[in-house]
Amino acid sequence: MPDKDDQEALKRAHEDKREGKSPSTQAGEFVHEEMDHVRKGKHGARSTKQAIAIGLSKARRAGVHLKAPKRGAASAATRKKARQDSRRSHRKSSPSRTRSRATSKALRREGHSAASRASLSRQARSSARRRSATARSRSAKKAARTRKRES
Repeated sequence: MPDKDDQEALKRAHEDKREGKSPSTQAGEFVHEEMDHVRKGKHGARSTKQAIAIGLSKARRAGVHLKAPKRGAASAATRKKARQDSRRSHRKSSPSRTRSRATSKALRREGHSAASRASLSRQARSSARRRSATARSRSAKKAARTRKRES
């Protein structure tokens, strides 16, 4: 059973879907939630990339139609895991208690700096650097166009 925080993220993701927002925006709600968990000390993460990956995995399992990464963008194992998570959204089974406990215990041993402002900024910059100038420009223009206005 997902905890209260995850249910809130799911509700916000559904709202995003109703508003016609993209799957990556819907998944962003789960990533925000994951960062919050790391910041509050619920568990840690080895890196910002890992914290983001956990959020995306939860989003896929919750039913957000997020595609697996493209062939050159991620390893075969990552793509396989993404496909598994997407399939997992169709069948609602609870995870093995032993595995769940082991995962939680391992994450609790990790640090909390993965969700710091500096590490998030570093991750965003390195991720943006991998995209072309035109792609960055296009998404910035779209962000400006679709930004919520203060009324």
